[in-house]
Amino acid sequence: MVFDKIKKSFALGGQGAEDYVEIDLGQDKKESKVSVRPFVLKKFEDVNDILNSLREGYTIAVIDIQTLRKKDVIELKRAISKIKKTTEALEGNITGFGENIVIATPAFAQIYLPGTQQSSSNPQNVAQEGSKPRFEAY
Repeated sequence: MVFDKIKKSFALGGQGAEDYVEIDLGQDKKESKVSVRPFVLKKFEDVNDILNSLREGYTIAVIDIQTLRKKDVIELKRAISKIKKTTEALEGNITGFGENIVIATPAFAQIYLPGTQQSSSNPQNVAQEGSKPRFEAY
């Protein structure tokens, strides 16, 4: 229907210049919300769910690695390496919080790390020398 009107206006050669075609571009409007999803990394295969969520583009993954860390450290390193490569390919960030939590974000989100040059003017956000770091960049 809309295309028929467009074809007719081209067929007339501009004779119906006062006629116009209104196209509603809001029909295919997709609502995109950011979601923060928790994941538990129990085995290496659980990485696939995390990667699929990150590839969707609107998911921040909060990953609990404690179970896999207790089972098999080598599998944990493989899993983190795979998540890191995918996150970097998506131009996102990945950071460890504490010993058991890893956060992976897509490109639109940035993880703030205290002690970096992002906001060194605020003394509360600067990591103190000699203190144990709570954040680990992967």
